[in-house]
Amino acid sequence: MSSLHIKKLTYSALFLAIALVLPFITGQIPEIGAMLCPMHIPALLCGFMCGWPWGLAVGFIAPLLRSVIFGMPAMFPSAVGMAFELAVYGMMSGLLYRLLPKKKWAAYAALLIAMIAGRIVWGTVRMILAGAAGLKFTWTMFLAGAFTNAVPGIILQIILIPILVIALNRAGLSLNK
Repeated sequence: MSSLHIKKLTYSALFLAIALVLPFITGQIPEIGAMLCPMHIPALLCGFMCGWPWGLAVGFIAPLLRSVIFGMPAMFPSAVGMAFELAVYGMMSGLLYRLLPKKKWAAYAALLIAMIAGRIVWGTVRMILAGAAGLKFTWTMFLAGAFTNAVPGIILQIILIPILVIALNRAGLSLNK
């Protein structure tokens, strides 16, 4: 096993641990805690820092593992839908950031595209799960879950993630090469 592989595995484990713990911290803010989308941040950062396969894995595993260990989010349909959403976040952020020029704007572009793609996948998966369970998943429910209720998290991600990515790159800590 190469040194780079071990570093990516270690970073990914750290991002997974953050995804498991961060909701406890944001949950202390009753009005907007869940709206901050705390598990999204580590999945996106893992993609940026370790590359798309690692971001995909951490994004997919985090909500399922958190559901099994802590019972939140509920496995069906929340954790299952989030698993696909966060997997796409990690995959797209890592893939796009690797392909785009290493300019500051690339972190923003990769982030925004990953966020849109992840939300589309989340809505698609939730619609499939609702159909399989004989439930409805409407356009209004999609807009509320993907955007309206997530505005604080979207703002936080757009501000925080590019700053962290640029800082970690300057420090030479990015492994997405």
